[in-house]
Amino acid sequence: MSKNIIVVGGGAAGMLAAYFAAEAGNKVALLEKNEKLGKKIYITGKGRCNLTNACDVEELFLNVKSNSKFLYSAFYGFDNSRVIDFFESHGMPVKVERGNRVFPVSDKSSDVIFALQRALKEKKVEVSLHTEVSKLCYEKITELKITGVILKDGTTMAADAVIVATGGLSYPSTGSTGDGYKMAEDAGHTVTECTPSLVPFNVKEEWVKSLQGLSLKNTAISIYSGKKKLYEDFGEMLFTHFGVSGPMILSASA
Repeated sequence: MSKNIIVVGGGAAGMLAAYFAAEAGNKVALLEKNEKLGKKIYITGKGRCNLTNACDVEELFLNVKSNSKFLYSAFYGFDNSRVIDFFESHGMPVKVERGNRVFPVSDKSSDVIFALQRALKEKKVEVSLHTEVSKLCYEKITELKITGVILKDGTTMAADAVIVATGGLSYPSTGSTGDGYKMAEDAGHTVTECTPSLVPFNVKEEWVKSLQGLSLKNTAISIYSGKKKLYEDFGEMLFTHFGVSGPMILSASA
């Protein structure tokens, strides 16, 4: 039986959730508080968007830094080969580069968003921009039942189910301001303390600023706390005006 489903958040997760909910025969409304969909995708991978990796699925698990078992059902339900098939079937050919990294052939992250938008249009998903959700609506008789959402302007939208895909507390200018955590807490979930992850490092030495923009490949990194080695890796890094960044630095921060 068809249901009325609201998806809160128009990033990669929200757009895919809306697509597959609609594909299952439901009426879907996608609500995004920004002026456009996929705002964070635009800046992903230096504007190129490394959308997946072409390695074996088992290798994906080996590269999850903690609790990889949590992702078993997600990875096996929609693995990297299906990700590639999805985008290519929606008009965006991909290419595989060093390290099995998968990018759009065009090297434009905007093409990833265009493909997702085409998919939403194909499934007749109703997209509303500049539409911010302030809280979830629910009633509790014997158990908690979601009934819809309340928008920031006070409007109530009814739904049989709500998918919250608002992202983390990670990049406020792109809309990731931790809204979903507040919604989860209000609904009775326990939310653990948020700490930085997948972020650049600040460096106290002033001379780092003079190297701003210098990008290094095939670089080894080791991070210690006293004599205890916390992390080591080999790959790319970039000097910034405040410290260091790059793929392996972001992985190290996790």
